[in-house]
Amino acid sequence: MTRAQVRKFLKDHGIRFILAQFVDLHGAAKAKAVPASHVDDLLGAGAGFAGFAVLGLGMGPHGPDFMAVGDPTTLKPMPWMDGYARMACYGHVKGKPYPYDARVALKREVDKLAAGGYTLYTGIEPEFLLLARSADGKLVVADRTDTLDKPCYDYKGLARSRVFLEKLVGALQQADFDVYQIDHEDSNGQFEVNYTYSDCLTTADNLIYFKMAASEIAHDLGMVATFMPKPFANRTGTGAHFHISLGQGKTKNVFHDDRDRHGLGLSQTGYHFLAGLLAHAPGLAALCAPSVNSYKRLVVGRSLSGATWAPAYIAYGDNNRTACVRIPYGRIELRLPDGSCNPYLATLGIIAAGMDGIARKLDAGAPCNDNLYEYSAAQLAHSEIGLLPQNLGDALDAFEADPVLRAGVGEDLSTEFLRLKRMEWVEYQRHVSEWETERYLELF
Repeated sequence: MTRAQVRKFLKDHGIRFILAQFVDLHGAAKAKAVPASHVDDLLGAGAGFAGFAVLGLGMGPHGPDFMAVGDPTTLKPMPWMDGYARMACYGHVKGKPYPYDARVALKREVDKLAAGGYTLYTGIEPEFLLLARSADGKLVVADRTDTLDKPCYDYKGLARSRVFLEKLVGALQQADFDVYQIDHEDSNGQFEVNYTYSDCLTTADNLIYFKMAASEIAHDLGMVATFMPKPFANRTGTGAHFHISLGQGKTKNVFHDDRDRHGLGLSQTGYHFLAGLLAHAPGLAALCAPSVNSYKRLVVGRSLSGATWAPAYIAYGDNNRTACVRIPYGRIELRLPDGSCNPYLATLGIIAAGMDGIARKLDAGAPCNDNLYEYSAAQLAHSEIGLLPQNLGDALDAFEADPVLRAGVGEDLSTEFLRLKRMEWVEYQRHVSEWETERYLELF
């Protein structure tokens, strides 16, 4: 949009305030409200923030202002906040793009791809749970009748949450999301809303908008919409699967090739990109599954529905949801990311890993279409199938040891990510849980 078009948009939609929005290291939305009359300030110098007050911006209390400069292409109304619109921003410090800002970092890599004639397309499938607080303050499924052991696609579970879902989908449609299906997922209170893919930067922006909408619409209805990877130990976790394709020139998807001898519709370029994802999967886990809780989802085991759907194995297959990569004919689905990922950082890792696979012509090997949950340790070793890191500490070690991923994210941002995430891991290790006190208090 030009500035004139932005002003017309604000007038036509009755926008009084613009949220100048960016994200912190966790991918949590941060914002200032800018009166619509000052939109030129937002598009010019930007909205000022104290950088030290935001996690992951690499500043001390003596640092310069972090200026959020509006990207007019991201302007969207926020129907759940009457008179408000969202504009995603690029972080600037002293008049230059700031490398600690994950959106700036992704734009840098997107521009590099464009210089080589490439466009990365992604579509993210956001899963979430609708919860509420019981009288004693405990988190419970918002719909108390949603109790089936195997609730996936359940009509009643979908119908009884329709008020929230209709409000959410209506808001997304007003913001030009092409929503094409909504379903009840495999955990009680768990839903997924699917919308059309886009270029990877727009998709990351859209996921942040989606989370903002879902969280606040749920709050208005007395519920909690959580993207936490594993809120309940005995239920399926929450993923954010990335569907990936690569355009080159006028070719929309260079990953697609009907001549694939494996019957997966994947081109040689697609297999090289896939091989890069597999080769860098241990370090990629830190970016795609960046919370302590993420690794409660990635452990292999059973849930009440029969399986955790955890993509814990470094392998790929046709429709094999036990592997961390699935090939839904002609494109790649990376099942590793979860609801706690910062989509800009996860996408940076995907670009770095996949393009390294293309550059080095890595071999992905043969697909595995077996139920890997049933493989023994000996079978996994014989098939040369690795297990993803089983805790955040191991994932951080793998990321730190992976120069390709660190370079793709940027050394400054990588260092800050590792510093803060290692602090999180140490804090968790020192935490004394209720499980420990119940087990050990009077045992000895």
